[in-house]
Amino acid sequence: MARIGIIGGGAWGTALSLVAVRAGARPVLWAREAEVVESVNRDHENPHFLPGVALDPQLRATGSLADAAVCDLLLLVVPAQFLRATLTALAPDYRTGTPVVVCAKGIERKTCALMSEIVADILPNAPLAVLSGPTFAGEVARGLPTAVTLACADLTLAERIARQLGTKTFRTYLSDDIIGAQIGGAVKNVLAIACGITMGRKLGENARAALITRGLAEMIRLGLAKGARMSTMMGLSGFGDLSLTCNSAQSRNTSLGIKLGQGASRETAMDLGKAVAEGAFTADAVRELANRLDVDMPICFAVDEILNQRADIGTVIEQLLERPVKEELAGAPAR
Repeated sequence: MARIGIIGGGAWGTALSLVAVRAGARPVLWAREAEVVESVNRDHENPHFLPGVALDPQLRATGSLADAAVCDLLLLVVPAQFLRATLTALAPDYRTGTPVVVCAKGIERKTCALMSEIVADILPNAPLAVLSGPTFAGEVARGLPTAVTLACADLTLAERIARQLGTKTFRTYLSDDIIGAQIGGAVKNVLAIACGITMGRKLGENARAALITRGLAEMIRLGLAKGARMSTMMGLSGFGDLSLTCNSAQSRNTSLGIKLGQGASRETAMDLGKAVAEGAFTADAVRELANRLDVDMPICFAVDEILNQRADIGTVIEQLLERPVKEELAGAPAR
């Protein structure tokens, strides 16, 4: 696995490229944007998505999916809603048996498919793993200590991937719960928008703590209904990722929520430059999946109402506060 193809030239893909270099691999970074390819190869930086971070000269970027597809290991780091189209374009050059690691967080709109399910549709014979956890790309890129979950049904393969990517400051913890690793990463983005709204409206730290805790209960209920394990939801890819994302304005999703809470329109709040707030595109998919599985997720539903149904924020908050008191059981049945 010395040659690693990283599919996605955004902040997270660029950061993972640096992880691969530090681990002794030879990464090839595929980016859709020609200007990203040029700046990485010529200037050894990615000012479009990861400004202020010097890239190792060993890192090579390409605009050709075929160029990246011939590597020994593929990391899928494109935004969740673009994964299906990207894999479809990559499929003709994919070499059967090459392990594929999902690094995108989200649920596909309309189909409600997890990222692993999209891979199974497009590359049905690909050995699959999922990398998720509490990770700000800038900190990973600068080599600050980070721990992640690497989930794979084949733990032998997981160990091989972990050895190839792991370093002293990028620690990988193994799991075989692929579903749980993805549910946490998808739902926390939606909950982070809700936390940002509480911050923007200055509702206080008590409210945000309550929202994170009850949001975790929603995440657990959806995960269990989908087949995840409770231990995964309480681990790095569940509670760990939720805690990081909901407690820092560095998070694009939290920043989006702050703008909404301060009164910005959806269009203004969504203007994050080239960055993507995944939670904004996952909220309606989370709601649809929850409805299919008969899971009650009032906080996530509220975010969807605000973002996609143009509901008034104040009215939605009042409705949440007026919900009947229930027993506090994080993993309780759906309704």
